[in-house]
This record gives sequence, structure tokens and C-alpha cells, in this order.
Amino acid sequence: MKETTRIFRFAVIGTLNALITAATVGVLMGVFDVHYLASNIAAYILAQTHNFIWCKYWIFPTDKKSNTWRQVLLFLIAFGMAYLAQFLFIVVLVELLSCNEYLAQFLGLFVYGAVNFLMNKRITFC
Repeated sequence: MKETTRIFRFAVIGTLNALITAATVGVLMGVFDVHYLASNIAAYILAQTHNFIWCKYWIFPTDKKSNTWRQVLLFLIAFGMAYLAQFLFIVVLVELLSCNEYLAQFLGLFVYGAVNFLMNKRITFC
């Protein structure tokens, strides 16, 4: 698969994940008055379930036999690294720079996406 195709697919699924994340955060924070950090955690758990399936079968497919449990473990590690990067990013934006919580959540998606793509491309699904 061409790298441009892979990046396009990642962007499509990333956009869907961003919508899932944003909608979940919006509902939890706006409707149920859940704290912004708890909303963020719940949103990422939901979006990552969606993300793994698409990554495995559409973005990073492979003809070679793969160990799904190994990929799940590596995917979770990649997720953890990407999530930690975005989590720290939003905390700095909100707590230290007094950024709007919604804007911080949105900007954090870009940090998360870059780290996630690189980790999954180079480690999880290689």
C-alpha cells in the first residue's frame, strides 16, 4: 500500500475517532457535567476500541500471519504513549495556560494522532 493511501486512511479513521471523542466529551461535560479529565478518559476508551479494528484491517493490513494478542498489547502501549502525550498537553494548556477546556481537548487530538500513527506504523502493525 502506498504511504499516501495509508495516511489518508489514518486521517479518515482519525477524523471518525475525533468525532467520537468530541461527541463523548461534549455529552459528558455539557449534558452530564462530568469533569473534563474523566470525560477525556471515557472518550478515548470508546474511540480506541473503534480505532484498533480499523487499524488492524484497513490502515495497516498485512498478508503475513499476525498475533492479534501481541498487536493488542502493542496497540495499548502505543495508545498509552499517545494518550499520555495528549493528556499532559491538555493539562498544561488548561491548568498552566488557562486555555479553554474544549479548545485544549481539540488541540490534544493532533498531538495524540501524530504519536499514535508513528507508534502503530513502526511497532504495532509492522
